[in-house]
Amino acid sequence: MRLVIDKTWDGAPLPEAEHAWLELSLEAQHLVIRVDAPYAGDPAPEGPAGPTDGLWSYEVVELFVVGAEQRYAEIELSPHGHHWVLQLEGIRNPVVKGIAIEHTPRIEGRRWRATARVPRKVLPDEPRTCNAFRIVGVPPSRRYLACFPVPGDGPNFHRLEHFGPWPEGLSGP
Repeated sequence: MRLVIDKTWDGAPLPEAEHAWLELSLEAQHLVIRVDAPYAGDPAPEGPAGPTDGLWSYEVVELFVVGAEQRYAEIELSPHGHHWVLQLEGIRNPVVKGIAIEHTPRIEGRRWRATARVPRKVLPDEPRTCNAFRIVGVPPSRRYLACFPVPGDGPNFHRLEHFGPWPEGLSGP
């Protein structure tokens, strides 16, 4: 299953060179996420690679996986090896955060690629919808990009009602 980040957060199309892709597949115990995204060269977060709170303030690709009753997982991946994974119950209400995952990125010229393995138990039971986002640039040139647009007054990636369907063939734990 492939998600393409090819629009701004509010739905304007992006040039093809700015598209990012997430390929999703399931193994027995993991959701495997493969990322292929443009590399902007934004500064990396301070500190070692691994779980990093506030990662959304840096260059990042994000995947949201939503189940019933607004239970969802938010998975953030950076080109520098930092990641931030949360389980939420209700909009913006994390119940578990800083979940460690396998995340192996590599920067290749103007693009970065990564493979992340997220334990299936992190995902909500019976995923129903999903969305993928890319945040890039430093203020005031920060940009918020999406697979499925999340219209409103400003970029808000927690507008779950605008997400697209979770792909058939990829089931939860």
